[in-house]
Amino acid sequence: MSRPGRDDAPDRLYTLTGGRSRSGPDNPFDLVTLVVAECDPVPGMQSEHAAILRMTERPAAVVEIAAELKLPVSITRILLADLQAAGRVSARHPRKAAVPDPDILEQVLVGLRNL
Repeated sequence: MSRPGRDDAPDRLYTLTGGRSRSGPDNPFDLVTLVVAECDPVPGMQSEHAAILRMTERPAAVVEIAAELKLPVSITRILLADLQAAGRVSARHPRKAAVPDPDILEQVLVGLRNL
């Protein structure tokens, strides 16, 4: 049973990735990694690569790119790794939120209880 709006036939996905099913152990792209284009698409470029470059003129998360392309995230990560290896995109990981000091949280809790 196929999902409406998705064209993820195995032969198409095989062609898109050149037969690769994984992008390698050092792939920096997870679902929330922000991707930014470093150049414009060039004539003769694979259509998915060109679409990614147009999409990432402003930072976009990997999951957003996959949804827009209607491709599985695993395939999108392979395409992004290709673009990064060519220097066409860069990956920016969201900053982790600073963990508040437990002593400060305790003082806030005591202050709230005193209200």
